[in-house]
Amino acid sequence: MSEIIYNNMSEKITRASCGEEKKIVFVFGTFNIVHPGHLRLLRFASECGDFLVVGVVNDEVATNAKLHQVMRLEGVSAISWVNRAFILDGTAASFISDFQPDIVVMGKEHENVSSPEQVAVQSYGGQLLFGSGDTLFSSLELLRNETELINHSSIIKPKEYIANHAIDCKSIDVLLKQMRELKVCVIGDTIVDEYIQCDPLGMSQEDPTIVVTPIVSNKFLGGAAIVAAHARSLGAATVKFISVTGNDESHTFVVDKLITYGVDAKLFNDTSRPTTLKQRYRAGNKTLLRVSHLRQHKINKNLQQQMLDYVLTDLVDVDLLVFSDFNYGALPQDLVDEITQECTKRGIMMVADSQSSSQVGDVSRFKNAALLTPTEREARLALGNYEDGLVVLAEALRKKTLANNVVITLGAEGVLIHAAHPDKKQWLTDRLPALNTSPKDAAGAGDCLLVCTAMALVLGRTIWESLYLGSVAAACQVGRIGNIPLTAAELQIEVNKSNGLH
Repeated sequence: MSEIIYNNMSEKITRASCGEEKKIVFVFGTFNIVHPGHLRLLRFASECGDFLVVGVVNDEVATNAKLHQVMRLEGVSAISWVNRAFILDGTAASFISDFQPDIVVMGKEHENVSSPEQVAVQSYGGQLLFGSGDTLFSSLELLRNETELINHSSIIKPKEYIANHAIDCKSIDVLLKQMRELKVCVIGDTIVDEYIQCDPLGMSQEDPTIVVTPIVSNKFLGGAAIVAAHARSLGAATVKFISVTGNDESHTFVVDKLITYGVDAKLFNDTSRPTTLKQRYRAGNKTLLRVSHLRQHKINKNLQQQMLDYVLTDLVDVDLLVFSDFNYGALPQDLVDEITQECTKRGIMMVADSQSSSQVGDVSRFKNAALLTPTEREARLALGNYEDGLVVLAEALRKKTLANNVVITLGAEGVLIHAAHPDKKQWLTDRLPALNTSPKDAAGAGDCLLVCTAMALVLGRTIWESLYLGSVAAACQVGRIGNIPLTAAELQIEVNKSNGLH
């Protein structure tokens, strides 16, 4: 969201405050009710320079406006392309003369009409452009809704599972409040996920290639970073995050996002690698292409020791430690073993997930965890077992890792739970179906399931109840595009729905 200033900008805005080196674009108007035409114009204007300033004319000038100037300003400020918006108290021509933006953009309807604004731009050698944007951008608000908003109506309640395990859904409200007391530490690989929404233009005439044009790009935290953000957003009192990044633009993005989400991060710089960036080119609800910018070698011994020293210091005040492994080198085995040994000695609950995007990855290297959450493929890779059934597979993984609970995620088929009986003399198995009947993006499901389930487990809830809450969280998460931290309030809405309160 852009910055909102409510005063006369001739006194407040300066070129220095917008960035001396940036090409500044100015647009003005009434913006009574923001509609697709406005979105097209502002999109066009934002692409003409580096910093978009928008003046919303005040109520004295906009005598026919149906909305108060503050409401009109808030509507414009909510548009992601707008860097700064303000209420224009004087004339646009006067502001243009004082501020001297590099470019002024007006609608096509003004192109053949002489105006004071045109004279003002010409007086200092600025550039006046006319455009209304491309018609393909009219659906951008729909794309925003698809990205940010959860469709709670597509999430089902697993009545049979709830009955079989005597889960009191009303007690979950208490559980969500108890999460506010937790102190969590997350360690693992940092990833930045970029979603590039495209408009498909058709097939190339030169070769059999799909041709698209990018509409809008959104970046999200990914990997272990989003696991930490989920924990904090779900209410944990403190979340400490330890990881490795490069010295690049993506590192800056990660730092800024973690600060925004309230995560206490320690990011060690590794000059031998970039911060992992994964780009997804999408059209509609489909991903057309993925491009990954990464290095997969493990961090050197010096960095390992620095990370270990830092983690051991943090463990003084931690309830739960989460290993979030994407096999990009941030968690070498020696480092994992040292941390595991210390957590076991101190009685700190550990949970782990090890994602394998290729034939690399071994979730069985994490020992004595309270919870492991591999996919079926990841479990089979770890054991070299491609023939046995799921229950046999889960039991083999449990024996190898000495885990208390193994949850094998099965995508659209839900999850298989292989859990310790309270007397530890037998193991119980059950299946929980996928709860979202219309998922939009499965990329963040495992992260959300892991951290929410773990937070419930560490508070003493059974694996059955913990996994139910984790599955509800995952169902909420896959109902939108991109890995946006799930809030306790969003989870509460779904819990209330299950309790018949909505």
